[in-house]
Amino acid sequence: MELLALRTFEAVADEGGILAASRKLNTVQSNVTNRIRRLEEELGTELFFRSGRGVELAPAGRVLLDYARRMLSLERQTAAAVRQLGEDAGELRIGAMETFTALHLPSALRDLRQAHPTLELRIRTDTSAVLIDKVLAHKLDCAFIAGPVVHPALQFDELVQEELVQVFAAGTDPLLSPLILFREGCAYRARAIALQRTLGHTRTDTMEFGTLEGILGCVSVGLGWTLMPRRVVRQSVHAPRLAIREVPADIGVVPTGMVYRKTETPLHILETLAQAVVHAMAGNT
Repeated sequence: MELLALRTFEAVADEGGILAASRKLNTVQSNVTNRIRRLEEELGTELFFRSGRGVELAPAGRVLLDYARRMLSLERQTAAAVRQLGEDAGELRIGAMETFTALHLPSALRDLRQAHPTLELRIRTDTSAVLIDKVLAHKLDCAFIAGPVVHPALQFDELVQEELVQVFAAGTDPLLSPLILFREGCAYRARAIALQRTLGHTRTDTMEFGTLEGILGCVSVGLGWTLMPRRVVRQSVHAPRLAIREVPADIGVVPTGMVYRKTETPLHILETLAQAVVHAMAGNT
């Protein structure tokens, strides 16, 4: 029984159909269909009832799903244990928001690399929502995001409370300017929109950018305003042309930290990474 077949079976069961499962697995429908057919032939029983465009688990399928989840979980735990190889070799896959990457990650990764020079680091920057999905999908070992995070499969360790401030070009009135945001999924986005409503901004239109410096660059020339960590603004090359304004604590105070899966074999290197980040943040205060 191949793990690929079990992964495919699990996807079909979770998504409720062949097409949806093929999209989740980034493959064509025929591959999914063939894998399920071969699995049914191997087990000598029908796993799904076909109904219209969807499928429903047959009794044998419900039994297999429980065992498949356990086997796939064990496979992921095994991979994690092999990757860490103690703390001096292997691979660590880290995700981070762009603001966190700009502020804290470089010096933390430097310290981690100095302590464990043979450790292979893979870094991905994205929005908090995307990074959480990547951790849940076992594509990242951990991610540094804006919280809070409430999920039964995830552990969120708060490392710092980031202070967000309203940022606009010096000499301009943000009440008359559009809002400039990161794309959908950014943890600061909803807070910025809430602030816009709270303050009664006359302009409700928004602009989206994909990079931190792109946003601050546009804000610095008066194209709009944004919500950003105070420390990010202070360290930006655009800082001389920017003005900041404090916002209410329920919008401006954001718990920020590391999220990782809590149900599998722990990677001890994560504790080492968290300590390096805390040290880096202390140096940025």
